[in-house]
Amino acid sequence: MNFTLLMYETTEDFAKRTDPLHMKAYAASWAHYVTALRNAGIVVSSAGLQSPETGATLSRKGGELLVQDGPSVETKEQIGGLIIIDVPDLDTALEWAARCPGSSVEVRPNLQPITK
Repeated sequence: MNFTLLMYETTEDFAKRTDPLHMKAYAASWAHYVTALRNAGIVVSSAGLQSPETGATLSRKGGELLVQDGPSVETKEQIGGLIIIDVPDLDTALEWAARCPGSSVEVRPNLQPITK
């Protein structure tokens, strides 16, 4: 069964990616985690994301499409990346999520593909 792990990071976490004092330790913690996932043979797909300021949010209000640059102002954490894993059950997905070095991880089962 496929589960998506959505890694959330704070503004401070995103800053560690480029801060000369913290970037090596930040990268090492993620490299260790991703290597463990890959060595377990459960990674379907993964991607880190650039900082929230590089993106945009689309929303619909009253039939109108609105575009907002950067992160939503209501949130204190933004998605920093995602990993899709193939594991037997939610408990196993939660065990892998617990090992994640990020601030918080949302774990969701993926929908099954629609077949004809």
